[in-house]
Amino acid sequence: MSVVLRLKMFGSKKRPFYRIVAMTKSEKRDGKALEELGSYDPKKGKDQVVLDRERVEYWLKTGAKPSETVKSIIKRLDI
Repeated sequence: MSVVLRLKMFGSKKRPFYRIVAMTKSEKRDGKALEELGSYDPKKGKDQVVLDRERVEYWLKTGAKPSETVKSIIKRLDI
């Protein structure tokens, strides 16, 4: 079971809102997540990221691979 940290889309057509989640690689984008780690609202600016740092670090230590977008968010927050 390969785990990936990626974005799960919520919101409407022109008002997207994302949750940062840990899920299996084979799961669909809006499928069932193993754990929700935070949220990201691109319309409100770069400061609108909420993350549970401890859980993100846990998933990275256990071998979860972040997507490119999540990787840039994590890098911006210095995790």
